[in-house]
Amino acid sequence: MPTTHLLYLHGFRSSPLSTKARLMAARVARAHPRVTWWCPQLPPSPREAGALIEHGIQAWPPGTMAVVGSSLGGFYASWVAERWACKAVLLNPAVDPARDLAKYIGEHTSWHDPAERFFFKAGYVDELRQLAVTGLAQPQNYLAIIAKGDEVLDWREMTGRYPGACIKLLDGSDHAISDFAGHMDEVFSFLNLQT
Repeated sequence: MPTTHLLYLHGFRSSPLSTKARLMAARVARAHPRVTWWCPQLPPSPREAGALIEHGIQAWPPGTMAVVGSSLGGFYASWVAERWACKAVLLNPAVDPARDLAKYIGEHTSWHDPAERFFFKAGYVDELRQLAVTGLAQPQNYLAIIAKGDEVLDWREMTGRYPGACIKLLDGSDHAISDFAGHMDEVFSFLNLQT
């Protein structure tokens, strides 16, 4: 069954204005105009982010929806994929954001709009723990693109978190997967979007 609904989840301090989100949105609009595309601005609270996602996709057909997530968005995408048994593409996914983001409690700016500020609260660490998934019910539903050159996350930990999934390991690249345009054909082939 072709994918009819596609959700894109951005990472920490990111937004729907990220390069990868914009590249995906443009290609969906151009080549798959019948696909429902949604890339929400996620709130800093993981609990609120989860509620926003749930509300936004509640009417979507689980059998023909898919999710793409980058970094922290990859963590959320794993949660979506396990709850709705849908396909997921993970781009340098955060494996243990409760651990990693505990040192980022405080005020931050958005990458794409430095005038936009938000506060990452200590309580958000527990909210992240509550969304963590352990194990994959259907590893074949996952494609993970992981860069050995990621300067933020450890590629060994990322690959170890997704046993049985289809993993594309990049020898270089970086956390943002700056060469993402070169991997989009593989992403779209895996997602099998309706035309």
